[in-house]
Amino acid sequence: MLNIPFGRTRFCDGVSRRNFLKVGTFSFGAASLSLADIYRAEAAQNDALPRTRHKAVINIFLGGGPPHQDLWDLKPDAPVEVRGEFKPIATNVTGIQIGETLPRIAKTADKYAFVRSIVGAQGGHDAYQCTTGWKKESLAPMGGRPSLGSTVARVQGSVDPAVPPFVGLAEKTQHAPWSDAGQTGFLGATFAPFKPSGPDMANMVLNTANRGALPDRKRLLASFDDLRRDIDAGGALRGADAHTARAMDVLTSSKLVDALDLSKESPKVRERYGDGKPFQFQFDGAPTVNEQLLMARRLVEAGARVVTLSYGRWDAHSKNFDLVRDHGKKLDQCLTALVEDLEVRGMLDDVTVIAWGEFGRTPKINNGAGRDHWPQVSGAILAGGGMKTGQVIGSTDRLGGEAKDRPVTFGEIFATLYHNLGLNPELTTILDPTGRPQFVADGGAMRELI
Repeated sequence: MLNIPFGRTRFCDGVSRRNFLKVGTFSFGAASLSLADIYRAEAAQNDALPRTRHKAVINIFLGGGPPHQDLWDLKPDAPVEVRGEFKPIATNVTGIQIGETLPRIAKTADKYAFVRSIVGAQGGHDAYQCTTGWKKESLAPMGGRPSLGSTVARVQGSVDPAVPPFVGLAEKTQHAPWSDAGQTGFLGATFAPFKPSGPDMANMVLNTANRGALPDRKRLLASFDDLRRDIDAGGALRGADAHTARAMDVLTSSKLVDALDLSKESPKVRERYGDGKPFQFQFDGAPTVNEQLLMARRLVEAGARVVTLSYGRWDAHSKNFDLVRDHGKKLDQCLTALVEDLEVRGMLDDVTVIAWGEFGRTPKINNGAGRDHWPQVSGAILAGGGMKTGQVIGSTDRLGGEAKDRPVTFGEIFATLYHNLGLNPELTTILDPTGRPQFVADGGAMRELI
């Protein structure tokens, strides 16, 4: 535990404990490792690796499987039992049409790439392929493949010692796999995501019993600065190694806390993103928290390299069209706000945004006005990252049931994400527990985009 003093008390033995704030050890997914232990292990593998400039990925997981035929691959000429209730609308790119629930995206379609022919989904109701790009059985005996965020944390490390390189914003869901921020696979707990809504952030928050006696936020942040000066003046850090010092950087810096504090944004910006309320059709899945996209932008701005989040619960076996009217409209608002925000801030070429789900939905509408699971083909929408946008990649047949032109694999998507992060997916490897190098992606980057 780290004791942080308030007022004029000194950071030394014998000081009154009633004036102390205790900040617990970060777990970062590892129950028995201190933050300093994690940084030592990370550095043991990272010290000889070059650092790249700060590129980032915001991975928006649409848990449950969004219906591609009702969002960005409408089939207006299909039979009524296939085409559904929505009409296609024109976009600002000649020849591209998308669903009527996405009017803001339609007006700015030149900023997006629509992939309509993703194949190879295993059909599991989880985020595994959308966070790793691999099938679950790949290297399963040694722990499985690490997620994009864990791999990037391992290979590229931190941009800022006070901000974790990999952050998972997903709210806890009753169906736990939908809130998976990204597994560490064979890399182990050292490279797990920091989760602000989990125990990691709870360790930075005061115990309820102590809150009433503590100073306001302004004094709290000022005390962080006082602590750092006291520690340095007393020589407490001189005997500590660099990794303990780095742990202290995170625990005593306000940078991460500030990035997570949306009250620092103007009301106008927050209004543009919206809050996604009321939360409809959530059931056992994630809420439509629009503000998490704003938080993701703030985290990237602070130094995070990979931010994942789970948005909505798209498993519409019934009332599919009611769900899409709700979720589609909200996603349309916050996704366009994010892309616009990144562009205005000069960040869009450096930050890749992707929104997608684990599989698609059946072409034929069932008796409950729903669409069922359909792993044969699905879609995704991408923006930023310096990619060639304003285009559609791939197509499906007239019923939206099979990839017709240019099938795209999960591996190709992830190779593109790694490329946008400054890593060559055809050359970059990480060592597995046996000491063998493993490529980070199963495929090459999409030439249409890079």
